[in-house]
Amino acid sequence: MMMWWWILIPIVLVLGVFLYNGRNKQNNVQRENPMDILDNRFAKGEISKEDYEEQKRTLNSKN
Repeated sequence: MMMWWWILIPIVLVLGVFLYNGRNKQNNVQRENPMDILDNRFAKGEISKEDYEEQKRTLNSKN
């Protein structure tokens, strides 16, 4: 019976560290600003040049 504690304790500790690190990674996600998102979409070819320029003007007019 005592042997199970030597197995169970390290498993619980490893699981706790794993879960703690997972939560920290979610909190440290950096948010992109709208211009970065727009630039990435244009670079990937998701939007046309005309759409890009129109949305860029819209974003710049809000500043």
